[in-house]
Amino acid sequence: MLRTVVLGISHKTAPIEVRELFSFSKESLELGLKELQNKDHVEECAIISTCNRVEIYAVSENIELCLENIKSFLSEFHDVPREDLEPHIYYSIGHMAVRHLFNVASSIDSMVVGEPQVLGQVKESYKIAATQKTAGLILNRLFHTSFFVAKKIRTETGIGSHAVSISYVAVELAKRIFDDLSTRSVMLIGAGDMAEIAAQHLIKAGISDLFIASRKYENAVELSNKLNGRSISFDEVFYHLKDVDIVIAATGSQDFIVKPNHVKEALKLRNNDPMFLIDIAVPRDIDPRIEDIPDVYLYDIDDLKNVSEENIKTRKESLHKAEEIVLDVEKSFNVWLTGLKAVPAIIDLKKRFEIIKDIELEKALDKLDGISEEDRYIIELMASRIIGKILHNPLTNLKKESSTSMGALYVDSIKRLFELEKELLLLEEEEDEAFFQDRN
Repeated sequence: MLRTVVLGISHKTAPIEVRELFSFSKESLELGLKELQNKDHVEECAIISTCNRVEIYAVSENIELCLENIKSFLSEFHDVPREDLEPHIYYSIGHMAVRHLFNVASSIDSMVVGEPQVLGQVKESYKIAATQKTAGLILNRLFHTSFFVAKKIRTETGIGSHAVSISYVAVELAKRIFDDLSTRSVMLIGAGDMAEIAAQHLIKAGISDLFIASRKYENAVELSNKLNGRSISFDEVFYHLKDVDIVIAATGSQDFIVKPNHVKEALKLRNNDPMFLIDIAVPRDIDPRIEDIPDVYLYDIDDLKNVSEENIKTRKESLHKAEEIVLDVEKSFNVWLTGLKAVPAIIDLKKRFEIIKDIELEKALDKLDGISEEDRYIIELMASRIIGKILHNPLTNLKKESSTSMGALYVDSIKRLFELEKELLLLEEEEDEAFFQDRN
């Protein structure tokens, strides 16, 4: 029987220096999906890669071997020894994997509970898997159901009230470091969604000057026009470090952008006036060695946990309601999933009856000389309707019972009674032989 499994690492099990080793860019994610699907015992797959987690969802009949192949894939694809991965992974199987995705999509499992960005990230991950055709019947249904759960939770609970995000937490931290942001200048490195949200919060906090840099200068210009900031080219980042008190980095770079020598030079020109750097990118944009430089305060995404824990305390009531919704929808999904085990038996049973019908029709029509096309059509239609009526109640009841604890027994009984394990072609050959013998 096909079952769903998730294996991953997250902010709960691995520090950022481990998570960034296994992160996927959009390009590498597409390549990874193709490579993963070619692994044995992986029928369907999807990969979610965000700043807080890397998770692989798969469908398999052999979960144990599937998990082993997923671990090998992560290790080989990222060229990281498997022993460096093993201590940090978690996995869930069956209904627990279903529940886990629902919790992820609805931000129950996020570092900042209720953050609105995670659903968009899950949707984008699913879109890529669907485009690459690695998501099939089960994952398609699972991900779309997770979108429904997330929407229902956001609509029916207060988990999304006073919407927060990693970017919001980063700015809150900046406000704690500098009591008054109205005299402070800020540089955003990156012009994506997280950077834009951070900029919006900074503007609300009253910052005096905002620099925005992006590898694509036109993106920096667009965001600067939108937020009344100042766009700079990526090459100008290092020149303007001396002019800013706060740096927030959120790009998709695979290498460090800001390095110790850049900051040391900026500090000299600032007369060692302190600098505050926040790195909310995974992989990280800012070299962690900068933390050892005097008068520099560097925080990465894992340092934001303390602030996010305060957020959880204020949302406990909403969280309880959200978890109830997850469990309710999870039950419905599992009923549908369990019902799938009857599908092959239903298809085989229909084929079996169709073969018998076609053979008997051919025998009967062959004995009717000079039959018109209209009469032939009426006879064929009658035969099809008889088969449909005979099968209607058995198939309806089989579908109903397949989602119960007795489902496996019903499916097995149908297979045995009608010998569905027997090759259809063999049955047809036997019927053909009987037909010819009858004619002779």
